[in-house]
Amino acid sequence: MKLNTLKDVYVGQLKDVYSAEKQLTEALPQMAQAAANQKLRQAFKNHLTETENHMQAVRTILDDLNENPTSTKCKAMEGLIEEGREIVQNGGDADARDAALIVAAQKVEHYEIATYGSLRTFANSLGYDDAARVLQSILNQEYAADQTLDDLAMGTYGKTGLNTAAKN
Repeated sequence: MKLNTLKDVYVGQLKDVYSAEKQLTEALPQMAQAAANQKLRQAFKNHLTETENHMQAVRTILDDLNENPTSTKCKAMEGLIEEGREIVQNGGDADARDAALIVAAQKVEHYEIATYGSLRTFANSLGYDDAARVLQSILNQEYAADQTLDDLAMGTYGKTGLNTAAKN
């Protein structure tokens, strides 16, 4: 797809993030299963539900533009998910693995935050006010998911964080 206009960029990035969310819906159950910490496991399960909703919201935005989302494969998400798979497959100490899973998940969140922030800005610039509100809502949820992972790593939800537990 040639990028001749901001709308071309917007549509291309919507398709890319749709693919990213779809891939993530397949990876999150594996990450949840691999997590030893119950709160981390639950955070992954909660984010799966959000991710499914994000995927549907992006699909609706693309449908409103008469665009088919299935023609794109997000290579960035593919790589990030592969990193997570390697963590799961490597085994080792449960606390250390959970800390590594948090790193992998935060890489995903930061990728999504960058993408949704740009998409929201593009939607505003193009006059797609309804889409911009939806994209802002998704962005807020991605920030919250990242904060949850921070809290788990640092111990906000428990006596010691997963990072401290992994040191021992």
